Amino acid sequence: MDASHRYFANTACRYFPCHPGADPQAFNCLFCFCPLYFLPDCGGDCELRQGVKDCTPCLRPHRPQGYDEILARLREEAAKRREEAEKKPPR
Repeated sequence: MDASHRYFANTACRYFPCHPGADPQAFNCLFCFCPLYFLPDCGGDCELRQGVKDCTPCLRPHRPQGYDEILARLREEAAKRREEAEKKPPR
């Protein structure tokens, strides 16, 4: 399967699909735990509940184009951190 590394559907999971309203035919489980979770502004549709992110309404990592969006954002964040590290004086 071409680009099979971009998509995985675990239809045997008892929670599949784990987001209300998600289309099971197009639901990507690859990023079951979103790699952007640690970002304060991840670009998704999360809600804060008592200071904890609730990503239940977010389908960003699970949509067909989610893989490319997530990787682009991770590259952007890595570049920012490299720039910040280069600006700091050596210890």
